[in-house]
Amino acid sequence: MNIIEAIQRRHSVRQYLEKEIPEEIVERLLAAMRACNQVGGLHMHLVLHEPEAFSGLRSKAMRFRGVENYIILAGEKDDTLEERCGYYGEKVVLLAQQLGLNTCWVGSTFKKKPECYNLAPGEKVVAAIAIGYGANQGKSRKSKSMCDVSDGTEVSLSVPEWYKNGVLAAMMAPTAMNRQSFYFERFGNVVSVEAGKGPFTKVDLGIVKCHFEIGAGKDNFQWMPEDM
Repeated sequence: MNIIEAIQRRHSVRQYLEKEIPEEIVERLLAAMRACNQVGGLHMHLVLHEPEAFSGLRSKAMRFRGVENYIILAGEKDDTLEERCGYYGEKVVLLAQQLGLNTCWVGSTFKKKPECYNLAPGEKVVAAIAIGYGANQGKSRKSKSMCDVSDGTEVSLSVPEWYKNGVLAAMMAPTAMNRQSFYFERFGNVVSVEAGKGPFTKVDLGIVKCHFEIGAGKDNFQWMPEDM
């Protein structure tokens, strides 16, 4: 499975089987997280065989079942932390999909277990990602149109294919409550994306940037200076 296929096939999964993640796959995930932690200045941590975080009433109300493995996304608090967690966390999510695993981004419906990931002073948990072998593969969700989330991608023949492909990949990104609260604009080969308002929209912004870069191809454009 290539990375574009991973974007297309990956859906949120909340029910998981009692099936061990093989050691070789764990090692590949850990290597990817180490690289992302170093480049992104994060503290991503894989927690295995820990059922308590998703055993509470809130998790059950959100239909989480059988979650014993999850990734914690954390880092030292600053204005960019949430976006960085989204961007680099989604890189690990897509790798997990390529390795045959299923995932689900989780904002607040889990119990924090700080003894499992030993945060440093000043570090903050932003989100978690449930991971494992799903009882199903999830399903597609309703999506906004390209014109709802970008400037002119459906109405102008002059829009380059790389931009359309980037927006399309971004539209397949997971976002909180499926709000898709973001908007892309293009100025030649310079691209800007703005997050909407609401909880976890900065995390969503990092996720959609990750998807856009993959769909558009990083060599075809550059982000506005204030963007990643």
